[in-house]
Amino acid sequence: MNKKTVRDVAVRDKRVLVRVDFNVPLKEGAVADDTRIRAALPTLNYLLEHGAALILCSHLGRPKGKAVPELTMDPVAARLADLLKRPVIKLDDCVGPEVEQAAQKMRPGDVILLENTRFHPEEKANDPDFARRMASLAELYVNDAFGAAHRAHASTVGVAQYLPTVGGFLMEKELEFLGKAVEEPEHPYIAILGGAKISDKIGVIESLLGQCDRLLIGGGMANTFFKAMGFDVGDSLIEEDALPTAQSLLKSAGSQLVLPVDVVIADAFDNEADTRVVAPNEVIAGWRILDIGPKTIPTFKSALTGARTIVWNGPLGVFEMPNFARGTFALAETLADLNAVTIIGGGDSAAAVHQAGLVDRMSHVSTGGGASLEFLEGKTLPGVAVLEDK
Repeated sequence: MNKKTVRDVAVRDKRVLVRVDFNVPLKEGAVADDTRIRAALPTLNYLLEHGAALILCSHLGRPKGKAVPELTMDPVAARLADLLKRPVIKLDDCVGPEVEQAAQKMRPGDVILLENTRFHPEEKANDPDFARRMASLAELYVNDAFGAAHRAHASTVGVAQYLPTVGGFLMEKELEFLGKAVEEPEHPYIAILGGAKISDKIGVIESLLGQCDRLLIGGGMANTFFKAMGFDVGDSLIEEDALPTAQSLLKSAGSQLVLPVDVVIADAFDNEADTRVVAPNEVIAGWRILDIGPKTIPTFKSALTGARTIVWNGPLGVFEMPNFARGTFALAETLADLNAVTIIGGGDSAAAVHQAGLVDRMSHVSTGGGASLEFLEGKTLPGVAVLEDK
């Protein structure tokens, strides 16, 4: 990674504004999953050990530019204090006189967490004045929020216009692993794409087909390919608008594209629905495809044998329902057993790997769904572009 990190700058006795990705699930007023908070700890602990005072900022949920009590950062501050084993002062805003006064009084080792940046419409609008006011709190800006790096918001891009800007260790790790997959993957290089929509992933499919040796497709997006092949897929989720794209991809990719050879269908979108296993061209009218079938698992497994680099983004079925999670979890177990660089591209695939308890057996589980997809597509992420070059 040719970008500067916290190691490349002096931080002692400085107030450091750190953009973290603390967009975590909440349940009954508490943090339900602290994975993203833990992911930021190496950077935060490094800065504290080297004598910095920390001003942390993040968005949480989609409050649409208004203060929403259910999306306050209070539960996050409580969990962070437990993990850092030191007090975390949570402020009621992210700009304004009270915030400025609190920042001025800080001593090395102090930690402040600002209120949800998206309580202000200026955050998503990347308003220069709002960004300047946030930047005025600190002397250095560290972006460690890879999961938000594809957004050009005030707290990810705007503040970098006013402060020296470097990456944190999580940002560095993401760019190192994903960068290797984009720039110099070891072959055989296999990509696996799942999830519901092709339209979200057309760019990444085209980009991956230009780089990888095989592209395995599962999840809802496989249905659109089946339909493009002339199969009747019953009530399965498909994207009519994406059919011409699917047809041209099938034609240009040939055997490079690997689709499921059987599927699990159900008579309702329900875990308790009646199910059958059929070939993709035998879907019963009124039924829908909700997972890859038992024959597809060994088919995919053999396609992955001998791979040196594997990138996986998107589940292979509706894994939130146990009866349609078998394909996704079987894939996770297969990847865990392989002697390859395994990169899990955030979002639902990361959630599935966490659920399967296999995170430690993957080379890298990305914290950014949308950001990792755009990066794999070859796009420049605004939150990465603003980091100073080494």
